[in-house]
Amino acid sequence: MAGEKTTRAAAVHAQIREEIFQGVLSPGQRLRLVELSQRFEVSQSVVREALTRLSEQGLVAAAPQQGFSVIALSLQHLDELTEARTRIESMVLRLSIERGDIRWESAAVAAHHHLVNTPTTLPNGFLSGEWFAVHEQFHQALLDGCGNDRLLAVAMSLRDAATIYRRWSRPVGNDYGRHVAREHQELLDAAVARDADTAADLLVQHIDRTSAALRTVIQSETATPAGAHLETARQ
Repeated sequence: MAGEKTTRAAAVHAQIREEIFQGVLSPGQRLRLVELSQRFEVSQSVVREALTRLSEQGLVAAAPQQGFSVIALSLQHLDELTEARTRIESMVLRLSIERGDIRWESAAVAAHHHLVNTPTTLPNGFLSGEWFAVHEQFHQALLDGCGNDRLLAVAMSLRDAATIYRRWSRPVGNDYGRHVAREHQELLDAAVARDADTAADLLVQHIDRTSAALRTVIQSETATPAGAHLETARQ
């Protein structure tokens, strides 16, 4: 029975997580146990387990007496994540370029090939969850050669915390003129060429561009609610 509950919670977790990323559930939206348990046809304890896990991953906020809600866009949180990521990820990338062997280089090239050949959008116009997963695999492949598991874990935990901002950056920030594929190609080329300075600079620019797309929305007091931006982006 315990195993069945865990399986159900995992399924609910995966569905709610994807709906947050796709904008079906908007930033700040309340997540009511009763409604979700009826929708997924599971007990409230199963839903609570799924939402608690999402809260631990930074995608859902849990407040005493108020329950759960999708995290709200926060300029302070975004700025802190951006600063931490640009400093730590660029440092870990430098170490990978310095220490990575031919297996690291080959893995990075293979991960990029997979990324290039994965569609960014689905037939219904939604951003592809598979593309985002492959995108994360590519960036981790670049960092995997650092030779320091602790630094790598810190870098990847920061990337996990920033996932929701990265997923929202294009539809919410309306950054449709961005050539992400070219950014990834240039980043890979610099890494394979063992040009640590250029690769680190490109990575910082890559991270900053994503943050800038959302910063303009968060800073605007008259901006349309994020859910409306997402709805507009899908039309």
